[in-house]
Amino acid sequence: MTTRPRLRDPSTFATGVVAVALFAVLAAVFLGAGFGGAVGFAGDVNITASIGYALMGLLDVAGENTASSEGFLAAFIIIALLLDAALEGSVLLATRDNEGGDGE
Repeated sequence: MTTRPRLRDPSTFATGVVAVALFAVLAAVFLGAGFGGAVGFAGDVNITASIGYALMGLLDVAGENTASSEGFLAAFIIIALLLDAALEGSVLLATRDNEGGDGE
């Protein structure tokens, strides 16, 4: 059974005010950010092949229909590392502790 939150507690009230202030700051930054026009790539450039050649280190044999893919490659690797960490964390949390402990 859950209990409803108590807003009169000063410690939770201060945390709530900080959370709302942080949301307001982030909303102002995101809504006020100006983005330039879309640049795009040439019509015959294959982005997927460019990322694949960059992953394998074969950009010299890729040909002329490739684009600069270092930014894509960095984002791809960072997302892969974050997903791997999330998967390992979920496996760690899902394993059972059979050694006893506090009686759970």
